[in-house]
Amino acid sequence: MSTLQPGVASVSSRALGVLLDSWRASSGPGYLALAERIRLLVLDGRLPVGTRLPSERELAAHLGVSRTTVAASYAALRDGGHLVSVRGSGSVVRLPARVTLPRPESTEGLLDLTKATLPAVEGVAEAAVLAAGRLGAYLETSGYDLVGRPVLREVIAERYRRRGLETHPDQILVTVGAQHAIALLARVLVSRGDRAVVEAPGYPHAFEALRLAGARLAPVSVTVDDGWDESSLLQTLRRTSPPVAYLMPDFHNPTGATMPADQRRRVLEAAAAEGTVVIADETMAELVIDEGAAGPGPMASYGPAVLIGSAGKSLWGGLRIGWIRAERPLVERLVRARSAGDLGTPVLEQLLTAELLGDFDRIKEERRLQLRRGRDRLVTGLREAFPSWTVPSPSGGLTTWAGLGAPVSSQLALAARREGLLLAAGPVFGVDGAFERFLRIPFSYPDADTDRTVEALARAWDRLGTVASPQAPLLASVV
Repeated sequence: MSTLQPGVASVSSRALGVLLDSWRASSGPGYLALAERIRLLVLDGRLPVGTRLPSERELAAHLGVSRTTVAASYAALRDGGHLVSVRGSGSVVRLPARVTLPRPESTEGLLDLTKATLPAVEGVAEAAVLAAGRLGAYLETSGYDLVGRPVLREVIAERYRRRGLETHPDQILVTVGAQHAIALLARVLVSRGDRAVVEAPGYPHAFEALRLAGARLAPVSVTVDDGWDESSLLQTLRRTSPPVAYLMPDFHNPTGATMPADQRRRVLEAAAAEGTVVIADETMAELVIDEGAAGPGPMASYGPAVLIGSAGKSLWGGLRIGWIRAERPLVERLVRARSAGDLGTPVLEQLLTAELLGDFDRIKEERRLQLRRGRDRLVTGLREAFPSWTVPSPSGGLTTWAGLGAPVSSQLALAARREGLLLAAGPVFGVDGAFERFLRIPFSYPDADTDRTVEALARAWDRLGTVASPQAPLLASVV
């Protein structure tokens, strides 16, 4: 097979070679560098647990190394608990039964930056009290809510109207977070073997949801400086006529790019001509940092598009509330299909979210100031510490997509673990393991964590040459 798909029993030497791109970046012994890279693929989920690896002979031939090198790598992985070899069945990926982490020398714990998230907005506790006071009116119902409480659907519809998109509450389906919305849409709109257009780099959990629905991914490039490769995007739509295209047109994760109005119109026209449903993920859309940097408005203002929103990024990740804005026939299809996966969105969380969204203009300004401070602090710190890097200063969103100048993102992520810092390596955001020259770094954390991030990265960068040294044992799993 040419690409790794979730749920398969094995990975070919060719597909594994793509995921192992630039594994030789370390100056240490080759067998340890190879073992470290395979282990990182397991920790990042790019090699699912239970996957059978190629034979030592096959992988050695493909990589152009001796069989002894691959055999020593597999042995190191077995010793670390990341591989089990059974006669007649080959070598199968696993995670250690007991997970322990060495305590970093300079910190009491690990700082997890694999999630781009904000702490809860001020007023969540107070809004929870008000929501609980209103819960009594719903206690005589079943509580199983497949569509969403009318009060929340109206508040969400009003947010769209304030952004210039006329919306009726019947066009809103409330979900258990944005990821649930993506998965539900994929399950309804995609059949096994269908193509699905996605961005590269892009949101890895959207890739997972589409693949689980049976889609074959067709990636289209997005960059910090140039945004979407429009020619490639339009050609892919016309060549494959995919049933869905998943895009994040506002403060794209991870590049921070925003799609211009004219380009939105052209993309939607091309998609409509092919019968493609464009799913526009707007979870970052209202996280504006620089004044005047807001995007040109909801994607559906420029043509047919299904929109996804969420309370998780702007309000608090602990509020598992998302939503889909679509035309009524699609909303009805989604409701009919939903009960196979869940039986509705919690009522109390809906009432709480409705309380907070009623004061969203204040919240947006609070978040803007918070994110501007975090962005400026992180970008300045990274540019001073790493003059060879390219560190963008995005006008919105939660992260910067730093260019490292060398294909060492996975090696740096491994070294950073030893410094108490968890980061998602650049290839996590690619379809086939690309983007080793990039690293996504959130700026949504407190000042102290931002400073600690820069300091830990500086130490990790300095020690890249010894990441795979004989004295540096394989790290245990972080799942």
